[in-house]
Amino acid sequence: MCGIAGCVSSRLPDEDIPGRITSMLSSIHHRGPDEAGYYLDDGVAMGTVRLAIIDQASGAQPMSDPAGRYWICFNGELYNHVELREELTRLGRPFRTKSDTEVVLQAWIQWGPACLERFNGAFALAIRDSATKTLVLARDRYGKRPLFYTEHDGALLFASEMKAFTAVPGFRFAFDPRELASVYALWAPLPDRTPFQGIRQVPMGGLLTVENGRHTVTQYEELRVDAPAFDGDERDAVAFVRETLRRSVELRLRSDVEVGVYLSGGLDSSIVTKLATEQSSHQVRTFSVEFQDKTYDESSSQQLVASHLGTLHSSLNVSHRDIAGSFADAVWHAEVPAFRTSFVPMYLLSRHVRDSGIKTVLSGEGADEAFLGYSLFRETMLRDSWNTLSEDERVRRLSTLHPELAHFGSARKAHLLGLFQQFSTERTPGLFSHELRYQNGMFATRLLKDPGDPLEPMRELVRMTPGYDALSAVQKAQWIEYKTLLSGYLLATQGERSSLAHSVENRCPFLDPAVVRAAASVNLRYDDGSDEKAILKKAFAADLPQWTVSRPKQPYRAPGSAVFKDERPDCLELVLSENELRRIDCVNPAFAGRLVSKIMRTPVEEISTKEDQAFVYLLSTAILNRQYVLGEHARPMDAAAGRMNLRTVVDHRLGAVPAEAAR
Repeated sequence: MCGIAGCVSSRLPDEDIPGRITSMLSSIHHRGPDEAGYYLDDGVAMGTVRLAIIDQASGAQPMSDPAGRYWICFNGELYNHVELREELTRLGRPFRTKSDTEVVLQAWIQWGPACLERFNGAFALAIRDSATKTLVLARDRYGKRPLFYTEHDGALLFASEMKAFTAVPGFRFAFDPRELASVYALWAPLPDRTPFQGIRQVPMGGLLTVENGRHTVTQYEELRVDAPAFDGDERDAVAFVRETLRRSVELRLRSDVEVGVYLSGGLDSSIVTKLATEQSSHQVRTFSVEFQDKTYDESSSQQLVASHLGTLHSSLNVSHRDIAGSFADAVWHAEVPAFRTSFVPMYLLSRHVRDSGIKTVLSGEGADEAFLGYSLFRETMLRDSWNTLSEDERVRRLSTLHPELAHFGSARKAHLLGLFQQFSTERTPGLFSHELRYQNGMFATRLLKDPGDPLEPMRELVRMTPGYDALSAVQKAQWIEYKTLLSGYLLATQGERSSLAHSVENRCPFLDPAVVRAAASVNLRYDDGSDEKAILKKAFAADLPQWTVSRPKQPYRAPGSAVFKDERPDCLELVLSENELRRIDCVNPAFAGRLVSKIMRTPVEEISTKEDQAFVYLLSTAILNRQYVLGEHARPMDAAAGRMNLRTVVDHRLGAVPAEAAR
């Protein structure tokens, strides 16, 4: 796992290039504290900060082929590198290291962009062809690793985190009100967007090519949520799913360092832990968050699974004070407004994991999207069939949708019946499954002076996606989840960004392409979807505590506005003051002020979900405004960044003194 950064321009001032790329790398040093390096050529500079996981001794970057024509900066892991290396060796490709980075480079040389479809991994990469003077950037198919780019002063800048752009003289951040509104409404940025003007992401499954001073973005692979139905009975399907997951975990245990597991106590992480214990040669170490606020605490379930599977378990107890006190730092790493505080405990947990000597962890992310684990999917099926059901059946199915939410209780039966009747037919083309959720998200857009049409970017995305209209209502719901909440929040803010803030790499067995295809082939084939993840439960029922398999799903949550009301951290002043609110150009200070006033004077139990989310959005936006837009009180750079182990320096500029070195 690493971080990459670079710039491409026909008029980079020669004397500034080494300092510029070094500064960009320093700003993301937390992603790869083990070593760093950069490559310079006429018109291009690119570099890597490395977290050494595979081939720690000889996997330094940037890396070239033996002829020195191709150079690569690679962020991530290629889980099937062993198999690809064997295939490439048979084809005559030469290897000098055992690293997966070299496999990626040789695969590119052998197959070109077609190699990306062969990769089973989590990655973002930059490859330079010094003969043709082209540069390509690419990102994995599920968006597990970030890759941002922007144009500034005639140069194309790219980096694993946007904060690297602050190292470029004259670069300034500014919010884009329309993109910010989209984030608020959708709970996450779209795969190619950010909330800042002029800054984009290479989309998941995307390829950006820079050639002759211009760049183009294409898709090398479209997201697929459909697959041919599994050909076999339920017993065969259960065995198929189990074996596919076993193989996925096996691939993700490939590492030259110890691999731990995030154990939430739910079904998904428990399955991953079970499979890891089966295949590890040592006692598996598991890590989890406990909450002092027992409303959110799942420590009893975590301990039950850890004891049952015999793991060496460690937990971090998180209080309201911990969340409030670390919120601003976690937002600095997230770089995007958040609607929940649940990423902050994960930020704190990754620090605990790092301090325990672990660099790599497995997690259960992606299981709910692949195997229809969210109540959103049951809700979509209910609304889709609403007008064919009796009232008794409507009431019965409503009562099972959200057992964890009080406002879905029997006391609100009449309200819920009316609400679901109202949303039983599609209002917004292509977004039927998410219309109720987006109604709540739209409330937060009132924080902005000019939100425009917050859903238009999403409508455009589904309009432009081949094959989307042919998907079922549930498959469309899956597709949207993959494209928004999963890639933009769960894998990013709450996942990769929180982990890499403390130099911890996360791996997601449920997001193996084979697992996603397997899930698509068995979903709703042997059950009606009323029992979420029924196939998964049957596949692992004999291996896990009965309670873990049978208990109602308990989504991972953390306390929201309550922590700021109770603890009053310094960052709260950014929304309590009208003058501070007016410093956020795109925010409507009148509405924002009324919301904050209501939150601060209202008992927690009387604050609605949409109000709570809007408040967290506002506070995180205000923090980003101060840190990035105004450039005030930004989180200090990692002190260790000044001591970067700059191991590889390569300078191929015309007239430059040869500078290839291992320092």
